[in-house]
Amino acid sequence: MGAPMLTGALIAGVIFGLYFTLVGLGLNLVFGVMRIVNLAHGDVLMLGGIAAWALFSGFGLHPVVTALLVLVVFLLAGLPLYYAVVPRLLRSRDAEMLSLILFFGVSQMIEAVTTISIGATERSLPPRLMGVGPIILLGTRLPKAWFFSAAVSALAVLAVYLYLYRTRLGTLTRAVMVSRDEALATGIDVNLVSAIAFGISLALAGIAGVFAPFIMGSITPNMGVALNITAFAVIVVGTLGNPVGTILGGIIYGVSVMLMQTYLSSWANLLPNLLLIAVLLVRPEGILGRKVRRA
Repeated sequence: MGAPMLTGALIAGVIFGLYFTLVGLGLNLVFGVMRIVNLAHGDVLMLGGIAAWALFSGFGLHPVVTALLVLVVFLLAGLPLYYAVVPRLLRSRDAEMLSLILFFGVSQMIEAVTTISIGATERSLPPRLMGVGPIILLGTRLPKAWFFSAAVSALAVLAVYLYLYRTRLGTLTRAVMVSRDEALATGIDVNLVSAIAFGISLALAGIAGVFAPFIMGSITPNMGVALNITAFAVIVVGTLGNPVGTILGGIIYGVSVMLMQTYLSSWANLLPNLLLIAVLLVRPEGILGRKVRRA
């Protein structure tokens, strides 16, 4: 009986981890390009979930259609938001610390406005929207909604990979990630590249939010803080500032969660914090990070 349980936990963990790769990917992209910390990332994800619930409840819109709308709307919204906020942050003496303070305020504002607008009760979507009945894989029964959410996440991750490594804009983005000052000196429009990356990060968070009700069961206006902690755990494990490393971080997180829920369920909620502490103590540069020699 132990082997089937372990197999089931591993399979579910990979599926779960693919989704949480998407949860952390946008946050890591922003840090890699701009070296700022978006503490409103989880709240943007929550807004994607609220959009899915509102459009289905009001108009019967399928979450897949909502995801496409969220992709466009959040991407376009990210461009003016970047120009209104981020360049001023980057001109400050300590952009990272100032970004923490600023986006913490943005996070609180989003949560407050959402709570006032729709209330604090949980919202959910019927799992049947993603298909009726489970999918059986190697004897493990999992909801179709999980596989569908993981498949969408995998497509989004693939799209980001192709963007970064197969397009000219992606090449410019990686140049900015290596050195913003050197990229500026070579004539790259750093602000335009960063604005597009910022918009993409919001779009990724929004898409993850659309499928959050199927993975997490429900959404609430105050779920942003918990999602931020989980996203940070994923990207720190995979290497902060390395979007591709988020894949490894997501899989490790997903598998760890399912193993904890299978064998030590009472400790499962502490896992993001435990992962963060363990990685920061043992390998603070992340699994894929390179050690920095200090003089």
